[in-house]
Amino acid sequence: MPKRRVQPGANAMLQIAKLVALALSILSLYALLVHAFFVPGSPWGDRLLDALAMLGLTASICFASGLIFEIPDRKFDPEPLPRLTHTLPVRLFFWGVGLMAVMFLLSWFLAEYFVPMIWKNQPY
Repeated sequence: MPKRRVQPGANAMLQIAKLVALALSILSLYALLVHAFFVPGSPWGDRLLDALAMLGLTASICFASGLIFEIPDRKFDPEPLPRLTHTLPVRLFFWGVGLMAVMFLLSWFLAEYFVPMIWKNQPY
């Protein structure tokens, strides 16, 4: 029975694909952060809607990257495959979205209730 030969560039291509997927995940999380916090002059409700729209795009990119991270490095890998929720891009998504949600709610609360007490002559 002849032995199967593994293509020499297959493992390198998988590692490059994982790098590109992780970079896209990080960039999509950055875009979500920009849409949630750095839109000057827009009310909080509009920022929330923009952030929710970007959340769907970010989730799809991170979960697609997680699927790439699930591909095993070797053909006969003795270790079990990680679940999708345990891959690096999906964990970054959960942690990033969780922290951004807490920061968004806290900044909205502070802008509505605390800033008017310390800044008496507001422009609105």
